[in-house]
Amino acid sequence: MQISKSVVSFDECEVKRVDVGKVAVVRGLIDAAEASRLAELFKLLGDPTRARILYALLEAGEMCVCDISETVEIPESTASHALRLLRTAGVVRNRRDGRMVHYSLDDAHVRLLLDLSLQHLRHDQDGAS
Repeated sequence: MQISKSVVSFDECEVKRVDVGKVAVVRGLIDAAEASRLAELFKLLGDPTRARILYALLEAGEMCVCDISETVEIPESTASHALRLLRTAGVVRNRRDGRMVHYSLDDAHVRLLLDLSLQHLRHDQDGAS
């Protein structure tokens, strides 16, 4: 004898009832192109080495490539490559001082994004304990 059980996922509604008003308000808030650019930014920030570089810049304000590579414990070439990607994406900016290149976070939005992300991560960890 075979018993058929209907399993409902916790991620799905048991009854489909669309709130047309809410959908109409929210649907146009971010278009596909902007969502794609946002996803690319999160992919860029999703690399552990780049994340460590960004948090070093968040705390120090401005650092040269050799200080960043020493702080994050990576070769200067790796730091330079990561910083080039971050600069191209507008996440960090650089300033040349003679033969030295100093990097800093591009603006307050990047600081806010990093601060909120770390707070969220730590909040989740505190809740799991």
